[in-house]
Amino acid sequence: MIELSQKKESGPTSGQSFLNYKTALIIAVAIIILVAAGLIPRLLQKAALAKETRESAIPKVNIVQPVYEKNSGELLLPAEIKPWVEAPIYARASGYLKSWLVDIGTEVKAGQLLAVIETPELDQELDQAKHQLAESEAALSLAKITAARYAELVKTASVSEQENAEKQADLQLKTAAFSAAEANVRRLEYLQSFSRVTAPFNGTITARETDIGELISASKELFRLSQTNKLRIYVRVPQEYATGVLPGQTEELSIPEFPNRLFTAKITRTAGQISDDSRTLLTELEVDNQSGKILAGSFGQIKFVNNIKPALSLSSNSIMFGVEGTQIEIVNAQGRIEVKKVKLGRNFGQTVEVLSGVNANDRVVSNPSESLTAGTFVSVVETVKNKKEGLK
Repeated sequence: MIELSQKKESGPTSGQSFLNYKTALIIAVAIIILVAAGLIPRLLQKAALAKETRESAIPKVNIVQPVYEKNSGELLLPAEIKPWVEAPIYARASGYLKSWLVDIGTEVKAGQLLAVIETPELDQELDQAKHQLAESEAALSLAKITAARYAELVKTASVSEQENAEKQADLQLKTAAFSAAEANVRRLEYLQSFSRVTAPFNGTITARETDIGELISASKELFRLSQTNKLRIYVRVPQEYATGVLPGQTEELSIPEFPNRLFTAKITRTAGQISDDSRTLLTELEVDNQSGKILAGSFGQIKFVNNIKPALSLSSNSIMFGVEGTQIEIVNAQGRIEVKKVKLGRNFGQTVEVLSGVNANDRVVSNPSESLTAGTFVSVVETVKNKKEGLK
């Protein structure tokens, strides 16, 4: 009986133990869940913070793409428009201006009389020279007669050889004196002819620098004469474009006074040498001006098109200037910085022409920082559109 009662008492104890075990297990799971619920967000937050820290350590950059500017295959350069022929007309004779027959704007022909100069001193010199010539001629005539007579007398020993030789020498002296007097007259007559100022070629009088009664010296500029039925255009082409400029090419000339019209200009010659001071090639073109619409001395622009290689341009803020020259920073395919040297061309303000050192597919860093060095890993944030307002 005692054993039976002990068995009955042990039954409830085993069930109670199982219940306690289950309760403990539930409590343990609950504790684990509570711990996990608090730990996981902290772990996630920590991981996110670590990721953000890693990302913030990587420099972020904006990039810009090089572009071919509109009409980049054209080269527009300032041009000087000069007359085909231009010459100042100087006086060669001294005196007083008696009259002028043409004024500015007058069309003249070659040989046409422009002005007359009074030359009283020159006239007196010429008159004196003519009298000296007559005197020399008379002396020469007498010397010829005397020399001929002495040549006959010496044959009969009527005069000595010495006397005959003296007369022959005197003849030569008088001949030389006559020739000198004759040459002096011709010189003065030639100078006197300059008292009539004439046009050396067909053209237009563009300046008159004298008036009636003015004292004229032999170096005084009286008029300026220009031939403008054809004009010369002078342009200085930058060295990098010089090989594309060849004689025989036709280009376009634009003039501010004619905004809707282009004139055809032909390249006639180049200097054949790059200028040391400007690194440009002096180029001469010609343009027909039979209509007279283009005024010599005007400012124009020549548009070179043939053989001009299109050039890329970049935003001005992507260019770095330093002791190592002009450079840019690009982001390569691996996301790392590369530094390239570039050669610049024309500056358009917001954009700059790049002649070499960059390709159209390069990703160029906009506003590069000095802290970015070659090999630095960067993160590209945005591709900035290359501004072109400066070329419009």
